[in-house]
Order: sequence, then C-alpha cells, then structure tokens
Amino acid sequence: MTKKTKWFANGYLTLVFVLLYVPIFYLIMYSFSTGKTMSHYQGFTWAHYVALFQDARMIQIALDTLLLALLSALIATAIGSLGALGIYATKKRQTRNALLSLNNILMVSPDVIIGASFLIFFTFLGIGLGFGSVLMSHIAFEIPIVVLMVLPRLQEMSTTMIDAAEDLGASSWQVLSRVILPAIIPGILAGYFMAFTYSLDDFAVTFFVTGNGFETLSIEIYARARQGIDLEVNALSGILFVFALLLVVGYYLLTQYTAKRQKAGVKRP
Repeated sequence: MTKKTKWFANGYLTLVFVLLYVPIFYLIMYSFSTGKTMSHYQGFTWAHYVALFQDARMIQIALDTLLLALLSALIATAIGSLGALGIYATKKRQTRNALLSLNNILMVSPDVIIGASFLIFFTFLGIGLGFGSVLMSHIAFEIPIVVLMVLPRLQEMSTTMIDAAEDLGASSWQVLSRVILPAIIPGILAGYFMAFTYSLDDFAVTFFVTGNGFETLSIEIYARARQGIDLEVNALSGILFVFALLLVVGYYLLTQYTAKRQKAGVKRP
C-alpha cells in the first residue's frame, strides 16, 4: 500500500466514524442540557437522568427489553450452534448449500416482510400478541446470525484433533464437549453478543408482533418521538450507549482470555 493510498484509507475510515458517532454524541450532549429542546444548549444538569430513573414505566420497559434480549439470544445461540454443527456435519455439498440458503433467508428478507409474516402466522395459530410472540420472533431472526458466526469457526477447526480423539476411544459426546466446543467458543460468544444487540436494536419486527401489554424500548422511543422531542429519551440513549460500550469491552476481554487459554492448552506438553 502506497503512502497516498494509506492516507486515503485512513481519511475515509475517519470520515465513517465521524458520521457514525457525531449524531450519538450530539444526543448525549443535550441529555445534560437544562433546556427542554435540542435547539439550544442551555447549561449542564442531571435533571433528565433523574427524571428517567423516576419514570417507572420507562424502567419497566427497559428491564423487559433486557430480559427479552438476554433470553432470546440465549435460546437462539443454543439452537444456532446446533444448526451450525448440523450444517458442518452434512457431507453432501448440495445439501449443505441448500441449508445455508434457507438459513440466510431471514438475513436478506426485509424486516417489514418478516414482521408481517410473523403477525399473519401468530394470528392464524391464534397465538396472542405479547412477550411470547416477540420472544419467538426474535429467536427466529437471531438464529441465522448465530449460525453465520459459529460456522466459520467450525470450518477453521483442524479435523486432525477430532480424528485423534476418536482414535483414542473418545465417545461422540466427549469429542463434542472436549474438542469441538472449546474450539468454537469464540464463535458462540460472538453469535450470542450479535443476537443480543440485534434484539435490543430491532424495531420493525417487534412493531408487528407486540401487543398492548408488552413494549420494548424501540417501540416506546418511537411513540415518544412522535409526540415531540423529550430529553429524557436523550438520557436513555446515553445510558444505552455506555451499556453497549461496556458490552463491547467485555466481549473483547472475554475473547482475549479465551484465546490465551487456548494457546496455553496448545503449548502444554
């Protein structure tokens, strides 16, 4: 890479990060404003954060959203990891490609189409809209994400380790639990965190399948934004940004720790 090309690449990357983060920092900055609108910054205050933590409805919605994301990501990770193992174990290339194509349908389909399809499906089966319908919908569109995170780890894994374990008399469960799973843990963790963030971020699908008795943060923020700018939402955005940042840092530290343990296990005589 030439010096000019490197300069252009660094400049382009900087521009992308500026476009991504400036609106977020703009929102967070006004969460500390003494004013009631985002037209003019009027001074520093914690009042909007105090009002947020005194808003019992918003706190309950935030807890419900976190519970939904944690539970749906956990179930989707378990199912998606098993699905990735099944696709990896498929011998016929055509069958494997067909399974991957089916897995990717929810990845490429518009969220509006997915949400409407789930709504029609639940209505046809007579399933009431609420926490259960949102949970099942989130699990469904998170599973392909987990599969795409775990499958590359399986493909990168050396088959000689599996062959050696089988030659030494290891059972199928022992091969899975002591050889395969430790090798794909980074992919499983990546799939879980991706599924978790997708659940927190989703609006379109949730909008179709949620009922009157259950709401997520995305739905509540959308409803409040239609009524006018509320700096309490800015305070919530700031908290969610810090929470996401802590998740990223935690994931990075966890993957680094896992990688060190794996290297230590390889070097161990």
